[in-house]
Amino acid sequence: MIPQEFIQSLLGRVDIVDVVDRYVKLKKAGANFQALCPFHNEKSPSFSVSPSKQFYHCFGCGVHGNAIGFLMEYSGLAYPEAIRALAETVGMQVPETRTRYEKPGAAEAPGLVQRMMDALTYYRAELKKSKVAIDYLKGRGVSGEIAARYGLGFAPEGWQNLEAVFTDYATAALKDTGLVIDSEADGDKRSRRYDRFRNRVMFPILDARGNVIGFGGRVIGEGEPKYLNSPETPLFEKGRELYGLYQARRAIRDANQVIVVEGYMDVVALAQHGVENAVATLGTATTPFHLAKLMKLADNVVFCFDGDAAGRKAAWRALEIALPVLADGKVVSFLFLPREDDPDTYVRREGKEGFQRALAEAKPLSQFLFAELTSRVDMATDEGRARFLAEARPLVAQIEAPALAVMLRRRMGELAHLSADEIEQLVPSKAPPRRPSAPARTVRKATAPLQQRLLILVASSPEIAREVPDAVLGSGGADWAALRDVIRFFREDPARNLGQASAYFAGSEVEAQLRHALEDPLFEEASGPHFDVKAEVTDLVERLREGQRSRRSDELLKLLIAGTATEDEKAEYREIAAHQATAKSGNPSPEERSKL
Repeated sequence: MIPQEFIQSLLGRVDIVDVVDRYVKLKKAGANFQALCPFHNEKSPSFSVSPSKQFYHCFGCGVHGNAIGFLMEYSGLAYPEAIRALAETVGMQVPETRTRYEKPGAAEAPGLVQRMMDALTYYRAELKKSKVAIDYLKGRGVSGEIAARYGLGFAPEGWQNLEAVFTDYATAALKDTGLVIDSEADGDKRSRRYDRFRNRVMFPILDARGNVIGFGGRVIGEGEPKYLNSPETPLFEKGRELYGLYQARRAIRDANQVIVVEGYMDVVALAQHGVENAVATLGTATTPFHLAKLMKLADNVVFCFDGDAAGRKAAWRALEIALPVLADGKVVSFLFLPREDDPDTYVRREGKEGFQRALAEAKPLSQFLFAELTSRVDMATDEGRARFLAEARPLVAQIEAPALAVMLRRRMGELAHLSADEIEQLVPSKAPPRRPSAPARTVRKATAPLQQRLLILVASSPEIAREVPDAVLGSGGADWAALRDVIRFFREDPARNLGQASAYFAGSEVEAQLRHALEDPLFEEASGPHFDVKAEVTDLVERLREGQRSRRSDELLKLLIAGTATEDEKAEYREIAAHQATAKSGNPSPEERSKL
């Protein structure tokens, strides 16, 4: 667990402009910087980075956040990893405290990273010495340049080669890397430690920062298993990592497409032929985390499988995983190669152009879904169509993407010869019913509650927090609580910015209110050069005061009618009434006239 004090200090040290500019070319635009948004396709720049707020915001797709959030979104880093990556850039050491909920061994992870890098150095050096391994890679069409780019190495024959690399080879700490195995003791026979990888071409698995977190080893010649992966360790969790993602990230963004294959050599072979936006799962089926990570990087995800029964089975598993995480605007497709091919053999025979032609013919998820289901039944009979509906209904019901769900339900009805109303009864829409009597509101600024508008303006210009008197801050509701907390946060230190606020309130009840504020059109308007934030806040404060006076006037009037009002309450009522009368007439009060 990283202390909040450190996070605030870190965000005070880094400059978000420098952070973003490393990945997205920024151009000066007034007080801010602009670029084409890296998170959605656009022709004119709507992605803005504010040095004063230390915050980025896309006025096209709505994505926003601080420097930590940018690294998480752009690089797919987890929150702690994004913090560590930022801290490295400014030479800060990340302090961490262990909690009873943390994964065992997490505190030792930094030491494990260095051990894994040492192992990689050893394996790469051994590859240069091994004619057998070099000939194997050359036979697979892998050049020295690609081998270096992916950090390929070689684990030679021998049971304890790593003993020459690690002086603490026999200690428990080394076992946490997954590089070694302890045999089971058997009677008088003691446990013996030996290297996990032997006589294998080594494929390092990198995290989003380029650190080695695991290895995959491909046996040379005959042997089982053909591929051997690192076990789960404090560094490595198969269901969350993808091979080749570190090398492919730039190409994925440029193409707005990621190709998911099954093997390490598939990724390397595709890169060798200029298809650089491919990644592979690590000996496990695709997980929701894999897909969510990839859909952050690209709008198009293509699963590429062999055309045999095993490939189609793997594709169906990927489809089932994809259904709940699909989003409108994102496309998941499936490419099935000829039965005798995998991506490696196919691209070597057909080249980049041939592979891209095949890629263009990949089946969208909807086509694959219905083609597969209809192939299992006789759609010419009522019984067959009923069976089709029974299998399709639970699958389509998982789709949360509103537009796509509507289209798939409609297509399901067409195939089953049912009307839209009949399909709606079978697979009810998850979207709330429309209320046609309620007119659409085009200007949210005018209809947002005053406290929400005030929160938007304070978020836009934190220095304005000093202009908001405590007396106008209400006491009820989550929106009032959020406003008070955000104002208090900025008042405590005038140097604080929006980026620090978003980190401070992350995971709290305030976060949702702050997020809604940043998504409101008023936030974009208030960020413009011609918007007078101070005048707007002054107006809002006066309107809040007027609302308080009106409510107090109603309370006092009830006391007067009941005959229980004190002399002070009667005087207060007369004062409020006079103020309200003056406000309606537009003439200054005696108090204001005396000032003039």
